[in-house]
Amino acid sequence: MPRHESPLQSEMLQGTLDMLVLRTLVLGPAHGHTIAHAIERGSGDVLQIEHGSLYPALHRLEDREWIASFWGTSENNRKAKYYRLTPAGRKQLTVQTTRWEQVVRAIGRILKPATE
Repeated sequence: MPRHESPLQSEMLQGTLDMLVLRTLVLGPAHGHTIAHAIERGSGDVLQIEHGSLYPALHRLEDREWIASFWGTSENNRKAKYYRLTPAGRKQLTVQTTRWEQVVRAIGRILKPATE
């Protein structure tokens, strides 16, 4: 994506970041920086995840017991806090994904009505 276009940071629906974090952690434990980059890469750099949004989301997910954290060593030999998906988080991801798909279909029906 050309840099002169603005990313969809503030345009994401509330709760979308939580769902994306949970989805990213399905692949295995990761620290915040890795989670942000995985979401950015996975979206073709359309979504830019700011630390000011990511870390509150990680804390919120941990408070809800959808993720758990532990300390480990990063790729560059630094101490880093890692996050992993819990069974409750995996279940919540299924709920949120189903809801997201319903919302996308509903919006699609409005944007492209069958009787145009």
